Amino acid sequence: MSRVGKYPVEIPSGVTVSIADGVLSAKGKLGELRLPLTSLVETVVADGKVTVTPVGAAAQARMMWGTTRALVASMIKGVSEGYSKTLEITGTGYRAAVQGKNLVLNLGFSHDVVYPIPEGIKITTPRPTAVVVEGIDKQRVGQVAVDIRSYRKPEPYKGKGVRYETETIRRKEGKKK
Repeated sequence: MSRVGKYPVEIPSGVTVSIADGVLSAKGKLGELRLPLTSLVETVVADGKVTVTPVGAAAQARMMWGTTRALVASMIKGVSEGYSKTLEITGTGYRAAVQGKNLVLNLGFSHDVVYPIPEGIKITTPRPTAVVVEGIDKQRVGQVAVDIRSYRKPEPYKGKGVRYETETIRRKEGKKK
């Protein structure tokens, strides 16, 4: 069983965290995030730290203890540093470009795939075969990266498709005569 909940979350300089009406809000140089708190855990902001403790010994309270602490830590990191995911596009003629508020992907289909960029997310293409997704909300950055990857997942024979920068593709051997 994880004990991540017992460690307090340090609040870096430049970030303000406050609790009002059961909602924890973190504000930093990159923006502001809010988290509705559950009644199963008690969250306290004091001495430059956020401490989460379970209310009672119920299993649900212990589960929410670590979850709430992890969500608070992700929020604080997001408003101070931000999150980023890099996607690599592999394949002949496969490329990406940002046009206005849309990401246009050429992935070998008979048409271009147009992905509207959501609010709060910044997408850049440093080169035609790389897509960088940035934002302050860890969950939304990850979801946008998954959505883009889902248009053409990497295949195991030639490795063509959209993959994460750190992802390795298990390659298969092709047909033999």
